[in-house]
Amino acid sequence: MSLIINTAKNNYQLIGELTKTNAKDLEKVLNKGLKKFNKVVINIEEVSAIDRHGVNIITKVHQAALNSNKSIAIIGYGCKDLYNHINTNTAA
Repeated sequence: MSLIINTAKNNYQLIGELTKTNAKDLEKVLNKGLKKFNKVVINIEEVSAIDRHGVNIITKVHQAALNSNKSIAIIGYGCKDLYNHINTNTAA
């Protein structure tokens, strides 16, 4: 299954699987959003799977947001695991 990214202003709803094949596309979309907005919201409620490439892209974009004094909020089922991964890698 592919990844669908629905956008409404600074809100990005992800539907499908976030994998190596589409992680770079998501990175481009989120980086573009961070140029326009101070806060970006990513809804992963309808994401059925995220591989390590997807997790790494979200972590990378999160770090870029922090470096630019901007923020990313991740909402939806499974975001606690993603939150823990991001905090572990950001603290290092």
